[in-house]
Amino acid sequence: MNFEYDIGRVREFFAADRFAALAGAYIESVTDDEVVCSLEIEDKHRNAMGAVQGGAIFTLADLCFAVHCNQALLRGEDVGGTVGQSCSISYLKTPRGKRLFARSRRLSGGRTMSVFGISVSDELGNAVAEMLGNAFTTAKPPERAF
Repeated sequence: MNFEYDIGRVREFFAADRFAALAGAYIESVTDDEVVCSLEIEDKHRNAMGAVQGGAIFTLADLCFAVHCNQALLRGEDVGGTVGQSCSISYLKTPRGKRLFARSRRLSGGRTMSVFGISVSDELGNAVAEMLGNAFTTAKPPERAF
């Protein structure tokens, strides 16, 4: 059975992720199986060659990863915060559209370690990047509770 997340509260909590918020990353939806985030491509996201900067793509994927790996916290469970332990990203193709979407899926989950795959595409369906994120759940709850 899927937990029903209060998307407004999730967005409010992750608004404190200042870098992602400043970049314009937006949480679209949250379910137990998938988190979807988006980013409207603006001039500030472009590199010197005019393409979307890899850091903008990574920031979107990282927010999606952060939301998904902290679902126990978002459900109100008495757990520590979960942080990224390592991430690798492969950039596949330059986005052609005006909007990026990141979709996460849990590949493996344990008490303290979990692994997530995050796929980034543009609104035209072009695969842009694939990220693999390893997460670690700390014993200490975060200072900010959900």
